[in-house]
Amino acid sequence: MTDKIMSADTNLDTELSDRFGAAIVAIQATHDRIPTYWIDRDDAKSVLHYLKTQARPAYPMLYDLSAIDERLRHHRDGQPTSDFTVVYHLLSFEGNRDVRIKVALIGASLTLPSITDIWPAANWYECEAWDMFGIRFDGHPHLRRILMPPTWGGHPLRKEHPARATEMGPYSLPDDKQDAEQEALRFRPEDWGMQRANADAEFMFLNLGPNHPSVHGVFRIVLQLDGEEIIDAVPDIGYHHRGAEKMGERQSWHTYIPYTDRVDYLSGVMNNLPYVLAVEQLAGIEAPERARVIRVMMAEFFRIASHLVFYGTFAQDLGALSPVFFMFTDRERVFDVVEAICGGRMHPSWFRIGGVAQDLPQGWDRLVREFLDYLPARLDEYDHLVLGNRILQQRTRGIGAYDRDTAIEWGVTGPGLRASGYEWDFRKQRPYSGYEQFDFDVPVGHNGDCYDRCAVRAEEMRQSLRIIRQCLENMPSGPYKAEHPLATPPLKARTMHDIETLITHFLGVSWGPPIPSGESFVGIEATKGSNGYYLISDGDVMSYRTRIRTPSFPHLQLIPKMCRGRMIPDLIAILGSIDFVMADVDR
Repeated sequence: MTDKIMSADTNLDTELSDRFGAAIVAIQATHDRIPTYWIDRDDAKSVLHYLKTQARPAYPMLYDLSAIDERLRHHRDGQPTSDFTVVYHLLSFEGNRDVRIKVALIGASLTLPSITDIWPAANWYECEAWDMFGIRFDGHPHLRRILMPPTWGGHPLRKEHPARATEMGPYSLPDDKQDAEQEALRFRPEDWGMQRANADAEFMFLNLGPNHPSVHGVFRIVLQLDGEEIIDAVPDIGYHHRGAEKMGERQSWHTYIPYTDRVDYLSGVMNNLPYVLAVEQLAGIEAPERARVIRVMMAEFFRIASHLVFYGTFAQDLGALSPVFFMFTDRERVFDVVEAICGGRMHPSWFRIGGVAQDLPQGWDRLVREFLDYLPARLDEYDHLVLGNRILQQRTRGIGAYDRDTAIEWGVTGPGLRASGYEWDFRKQRPYSGYEQFDFDVPVGHNGDCYDRCAVRAEEMRQSLRIIRQCLENMPSGPYKAEHPLATPPLKARTMHDIETLITHFLGVSWGPPIPSGESFVGIEATKGSNGYYLISDGDVMSYRTRIRTPSFPHLQLIPKMCRGRMIPDLIAILGSIDFVMADVDR
């Protein structure tokens, strides 16, 4: 515990103590140095409201809301007794700092007041906590299953719930069960709080999805229409849920890395980065400088690859069919470089705890230089084809617009936040992996509409090229992985010298390293917004709790607000401009 800091913000300690006194049950030590306060459940909502509206600096964004099943955890030094813990993660842009609020729940009384009246973004997060853990939020407008089917039994992230299919009985679907499942999927407007537009109007509904090209994955939106005008919309997610957080509790710290690739499946090793950084923070591992620069270079390659997919499919959604073929061809050029370096293309799973899997191969610099010389002219051509197209401009300008305050209120990060005019990029504001050494600009928009969200991403690709060129020209020498006993896979230089080293290597490869107990969070500027991993270790070779904070999950909550009063074709433009993939939403 000596390497931890009790609280990184003594001013906030004093402010909360003066204001709430005994409501603060404990202040917890964490590896990530985020001030972490345990609050009495009766005062939790008052503390959260104060932090958002009156604290100086204020914490206007509900960055994440999650829960922990504490019942099997052994290492809880200094933490209050708790069976289940609800965790609120708040973000202050003004102060560039975070705060974590924890509330202990004991026994059968797993209830808390809803905070949807403080943060509308809490709606889906509270539904998720109910779905996964069985924690109720009194006053929630529509507490329901959100990731699991409505007929699911149990709460999957509780420790007693099976983690593997082999722990369950054989699956069967008799006729009566199939009929019950079909009936459970029936959409009843009244259950969702939807009402007729006026006394002369009846409900008229359109199911967009869950299988439709314009919803970019297995995603359903139920639209209430007056003609073609959208009166209301209900996003329905969960069709792509694969239990990524549950799998984090059954895999070793090392073998979980490939699972992270499949969260935002368009971003490859970008998904590995926050995970390995959080594990390294827990273990006290510092990656060598060469490894950090290699990570930055490969992450920016995948930013370009992801943005090319967005750029082409966004134009395709609006009727321009040619750009997507050109852009996917250039994406293949990105993958040619990625494959030459990593050995894989879309999901190379190449980052490691302590560094990367291998050193850069001979000739990598030639491949990278050729790509850097090739792409800028292509991007100029794409901007002319897409952003300069008058039809696309008419379809996107002023459509789906929101301002900075709305973005923050709903948990929007990444290009969506910057398109509203707010210059916030985690690579600049909270540099990680050496980003503070790179010279690049942060593109911003002005109107927060579909057009600006596209323009911001188009310019971000040019900035990624600038970063990659700096990696190429200033790649440091040295090791590509830390010489730390907990780095994985362990170095094998001395495995043939003595049996003890061979045994240690064998255990490290087969079981993985036991990571010191504690809690750690690391968030990065991923392709679609801020992606973060909140990891809890109980001193074992596997994670006790793996929480994945993905950007697409809060972004989709904004769809009803963005599309009310618009036409159905406007909704297609809005969906494309968000740039989401459902694996990033459902996990």
